[in-house]
Amino acid sequence: MAINEKAVKQEVERQMRIILKGASALIGEEELRVKLARSIKTGNPLNVKLGLDPSAPDIHLGHAVVLRKLKQMQDLGHQIIIIIGDFTGRIGDPTGKSKGRKALTNREVLLNAQTYQEQIFKILDREKTQVRYNGEWLELLNLEDILKIASTVTVARMLERDDFQNRYTHNIPIGLHEFFYPLMQAYDSVAIQADIELGGSDQTFNILMGRSLQKDFCMEPQAALFMPILEGLDGVEKMSKSLGNYIGVQEDAKVMFKKVMEVPDALIIRYFELATDIFPEELDAVKEALRNGANPKDYKLMLARTITALYHSREETEAAETYFSQAFTRKEIPQDIPVLNIIAEKSILQEAAPFLVKDGIISSNSELRRLLSQGGVSLNGVKISAPDTPVKNGDVLKLGKKRFVKLIL
Repeated sequence: MAINEKAVKQEVERQMRIILKGASALIGEEELRVKLARSIKTGNPLNVKLGLDPSAPDIHLGHAVVLRKLKQMQDLGHQIIIIIGDFTGRIGDPTGKSKGRKALTNREVLLNAQTYQEQIFKILDREKTQVRYNGEWLELLNLEDILKIASTVTVARMLERDDFQNRYTHNIPIGLHEFFYPLMQAYDSVAIQADIELGGSDQTFNILMGRSLQKDFCMEPQAALFMPILEGLDGVEKMSKSLGNYIGVQEDAKVMFKKVMEVPDALIIRYFELATDIFPEELDAVKEALRNGANPKDYKLMLARTITALYHSREETEAAETYFSQAFTRKEIPQDIPVLNIIAEKSILQEAAPFLVKDGIISSNSELRRLLSQGGVSLNGVKISAPDTPVKNGDVLKLGKKRFVKLIL
């Protein structure tokens, strides 16, 4: 059957739009177009690589930006290959560090890798994803192999990396073994014959090293696709658990929905781009509607539904929206609220404080006193201000604007 070149070009452009949506940079664009055309004609998927250094296994939406892009490419029919750096993790990635990172033990690497997989398969299709450990090939290299790889790059090139350059300038020691981290990560691309590698902008040097090493091994160089850093709920700093401005991929649906509704209006489009799998034409429609004066709240609700549904069932997402509407929009007492069992001799609010702290509903007794003094506590919908306010079985306590709990004495 004759190949319809026009149809191939159209499909290449369709896939490129999806691949480039939200991306900050693509190096090797024309090479990628050639690879895509060949893939479409032959039916052979491209090998799409993501390397993970298993040192911090908790994933939030900021980390998931790259994973969501992988999912989009997986849905296009390409082969996703996750490389768990069990070997390189034992060296320690110096990226962005002012000093060498402490190497992980083999047990730490494997435990973190297992936690990673539990989370990434909330996004990727487990049956269509390869998970490889780079120890499979790196542990087989002998000294001659390693020296051959090392001969492809100069010390001057290594010192182009910002973290190495800064440490060298400020006389902070650089272990010779640290130079091997980007080389070993680059060799991963040779070992799996990667067509595309994804990563954050902080991995630019390492990913480009992969392109360079593939050329030295007489291979077609991988395209390098970089995704931007996602701002957190404060709209300023990058999403970070330590800053408290994050949305975790394993959070309860109600918590996730509420947090998405806290995204600043100015970031609605950015979250659609980076945190969802919305198609480019759908994204264009959202942009157009907001430009024409549509209420941002309507599209934030759409965003909250979309993101929550990516990580939870339809029923959980609908229940989360109902809860949000009752608790924060109509200011009603929600029907589905957590229950707190307390032991109280005098049946007054103050006696519930230790149990509220233990369950993480408040941080301390002093927080409860502060909320009471500021009018931030309601009992069955009525504001209270005294810690000795009587409470009874079944009372609903509201603390601040967002926390509800039913008291069981």
